[in-house]
Amino acid sequence: MADETPASMIEKERDKGRQGSESNLEPLQLGKRVRELRLANSLTLEEASRRTGLARSTLSKIENEQISPTFQAVQKLAQGLDIDIPQLFVSASDSRTSGRRDITRAGEGKPHPTPTYEHEMLAGQLTNKRMLPYKSVVRARRFEDYPQWVRHDGEEFLLILSGSVRFYTEFYEPVDLHAGDSSYYDGSMGHALISISDQDAEVLWVTST
Repeated sequence: MADETPASMIEKERDKGRQGSESNLEPLQLGKRVRELRLANSLTLEEASRRTGLARSTLSKIENEQISPTFQAVQKLAQGLDIDIPQLFVSASDSRTSGRRDITRAGEGKPHPTPTYEHEMLAGQLTNKRMLPYKSVVRARRFEDYPQWVRHDGEEFLLILSGSVRFYTEFYEPVDLHAGDSSYYDGSMGHALISISDQDAEVLWVTST
């Protein structure tokens, strides 16, 4: 799961030619850029922590502009996110007025397997998305299959496509959901799904970024 962030994540691009006035420039917020790149790679904070070698708490503080990363941390971020260092310092263009479209044919999404889910990331050609859509096959059969709650920034919409699941949330009693049922919830609240049907359930998630 993805993995996420406040709804307003896309920043205006700096005037690259620097020919306009200073009022046309918007300072880059590095924390938001790190979060944007993490989400573009469909990584939770825990997964990004493992890939970068930075503590989850450190990543969270960087993304929330509570601390500024050292050069060594910047190197680890670039390596873990598989980007060049300059990409961390280029803010995304504001795409609110652009016409964008992406089509994902059945079975052609980007696979992203985990021990509990088999994710298929959708709309993979678009960058700087405000929503992260993906389908998942729920492999987990016991709540104990999760070492900890799944949680991330942003809000999330869940739709059961086939089969049945038991939906665990941190502050509510578990509820069984069946094909056609859906839920909208706060992603920062601990949550987890297990399949309770004979076949592994398939679900659609849409996470705000």
